[in-house]
Order: sequence, then structure tokens, then C-alpha cells
Amino acid sequence: MGILDKFLGKGNNQDETTITGINWQVLQNEEQLRQIANQSFEKPVAIFKHSIRCSISSMAKRRLERNWDIAEDQLTIYYLDLITFRSVSNKIAEAFEVPHESPQILLVKDGEVIFHTSHSDISVEGLKAEL
Repeated sequence: MGILDKFLGKGNNQDETTITGINWQVLQNEEQLRQIANQSFEKPVAIFKHSIRCSISSMAKRRLERNWDIAEDQLTIYYLDLITFRSVSNKIAEAFEVPHESPQILLVKDGEVIFHTSHSDISVEGLKAEL
């Protein structure tokens, strides 16, 4: 993989996108939610729900990417395009018993959401405080 591919997020795994230090795992189906819950017993998992049509959501995503300094061995982070995968977003709200918001970040540990926030409250520091 060349330097340009890394910058553009073109890795060997189609389910990953690396942008400015974040190794986004792409959330595309409801079955992955069970995997996320199971993974969260090994290490915490974050889910970032992003609306590609919303400027506030884009701002929150850029702020995460700009300030990201959480090591991969501390946290796995998933990215959900909730416009394309709205049913997955609805299932997240149902499965984890957290009202839907956009943008929104959820932190899952031991199979349960231990922290969630939305809009301008989304930050790397907020996640780190809960880890």
C-alpha cells in the first residue's frame, strides 16, 4: 500500500478506512452489532453514527479525526453512515436502549453502552474520560 492509498483510506481490508489516525471499522449490517457487543468484553468499542447530509455531523467527525490519539489496543471504533444504513441505526437504538441522535457516539463495554453523547459534545477527550 502506497502513502497516497493510506492517506485516502485505501487499505487491504474493505471494511477499514484509515483517516488521520482513526482505523474506522465500517458498520454495515445488523449482524455486526452482536459482534460489537462480544468484542466489547475484550476491549471497549465506540460507534460513531454519522449523517453525510449534516454539517454538524461532518464537523463532529472532523473534530474526532483531528484530535484522535487513542491507541487501537485501547478502543475499536466503528463508523456508521446512517443515511445508507438507517435500519442498522434503528437497531442500535433498540439493541443498546439508547435514543437515536445524529451525529452520535456510543461507547460499549461488556455488552452495554456505558456512555453516549451527540452533536457538539462528541469529543476524543469525552471518550478518553470514560475508558
